[in-house]
Amino acid sequence: MKRSILITGGAGFIGSHVVRYFVNQYPDYQIINLDKLTYAGNLENLTDVTNSNYKFLKGDICEANFIEKLFASESIDAVIHLAAESHVDRSIEDPLSFVNTNIIGTVNLLNAAKKQWNGDFDNKLFYHVSTDEVYGSLKDGEFFLETTSYDPQSPYSASKASSDHFVRAYQNTYNLPIVISNCSNNYGPNQFPEKLIPVCIEKIIEEKPLPIYGAGVNVRDWLFVVDHVTAIDAVFHKGKIGETYNIGGFNEWKNIDLVKLLCKIMDNKLGRPEGYSAQLITFVTDRAGHDMRYAIDSTKISNELNWKPSVQFEEGLTKTVDWYLANQPWLDNIKSGAYRK
Repeated sequence: MKRSILITGGAGFIGSHVVRYFVNQYPDYQIINLDKLTYAGNLENLTDVTNSNYKFLKGDICEANFIEKLFASESIDAVIHLAAESHVDRSIEDPLSFVNTNIIGTVNLLNAAKKQWNGDFDNKLFYHVSTDEVYGSLKDGEFFLETTSYDPQSPYSASKASSDHFVRAYQNTYNLPIVISNCSNNYGPNQFPEKLIPVCIEKIIEEKPLPIYGAGVNVRDWLFVVDHVTAIDAVFHKGKIGETYNIGGFNEWKNIDLVKLLCKIMDNKLGRPEGYSAQLITFVTDRAGHDMRYAIDSTKISNELNWKPSVQFEEGLTKTVDWYLANQPWLDNIKSGAYRK
């Protein structure tokens, strides 16, 4: 094999799409998917990936000895690090688990890479996938740039900001070859139903209330997961060592407007009268420390790596709805926990 690439969190939402793409796109790469299989990691996301250049390993990035042995036994020469606790609400309830996975786990991977590569950094890369939430909240008309100062506002974003800083510190201190990308909100097939879009799809199917924080005016930039994967591919193969690349969809939506569009699409798909599902919208107490607006300026990755999002939002949302409607057993297994048995 030309390269041995470790993809952490490869059974999760974004990770499974990255694994599938790299396995199929690069048959001369050995792809090793490392996942702890927590509630959000699901091997049902990868039942179609049976290629000979693919291997799954169950393990925890918080176990330093295990990670060090894995790097040695598999001769890892590149990492795409996606494993993370990622749900803001959960971070508010249990911040320590975010510290352990997102910070300690990342440092364990950095240490293992440093030891395994031992100063021989030719054709080596540690690619850390992060979030736009590290930048904090924006005013109207502003956009996150790669040079925007960090201002994390939740335990989740604070843990990701810390891991970003550790990754950069390892390059500065040990010359470890690294790249970082910070992406906007992803959506698409296989997303665990705790994030806004899959939660609403599930509840529209079941005709249950659609919980919307506050007045629904918080703004997010949405990126179709397959577009994110092609951006990751571009950063991995063409990104400049030590650089950060912001990945966004140029696609801002207020939460309430997004949910209304989703209701319209699903009413059409389910044969319901237009406006039927919108009646399910229910405003609930706002999340503590809820950032008002995120929006990414992706000019750098567009100009330097020739990447742009290709999927229009209504097209991507329709594809997402179609996938969930066609894969309701997957959703049923998620809800029952059967996928973990």
